[in-house]
Amino acid sequence: MLEDKLLILRFKHGSGDALCRIYQKYRIYLLRIATALLNDTALAEDVVHDVFLRFALSAKRIKLKGSLKAYLRACVVNDVRSRARAAKRYSCLGLDEIEPAAVTENESEHWIILEEQSKRISGALVQLSFEQREAVVLRLNGGMKFREIADLQNVSVKTIQSRYRYGLNKLRSILNSEVEK
Repeated sequence: MLEDKLLILRFKHGSGDALCRIYQKYRIYLLRIATALLNDTALAEDVVHDVFLRFALSAKRIKLKGSLKAYLRACVVNDVRSRARAAKRYSCLGLDEIEPAAVTENESEHWIILEEQSKRISGALVQLSFEQREAVVLRLNGGMKFREIADLQNVSVKTIQSRYRYGLNKLRSILNSEVEK
């Protein structure tokens, strides 16, 4: 749109009025999108305000090839996605949202067995070399790929795979010898 191109040009040259006009023109549209995606009006308002704040701070660097409306919409959607990813990573329940657990006799036995197994595995892990232990723990508990562990340890992928394989073999042998006793 011609008006948008003019507004962007004025905005890039420092016009606060141009930024206000852009905000007035697209605020409701962007709020509708953010609210539909988030199902939370207050959070949607935060998203839109954050997008406009970043937009205002990037006046000199901004280079639009398409429409301003599409650009701002993409910014809102990306912000919503980022917040959703962060919410998944850091989601937790408040203490008042947690149901009290009723423990039966079978469940308490189950927890005792799990605790005993955990102690055995921890005891076996400390018997591995540090490099093998790190490779096994980062792979199994950390969910890291061999390449990521290799980069972290500054060694080749083949070295990490060997440390992992030797570490698992040693763990099996330690745990099997405990079972045979």
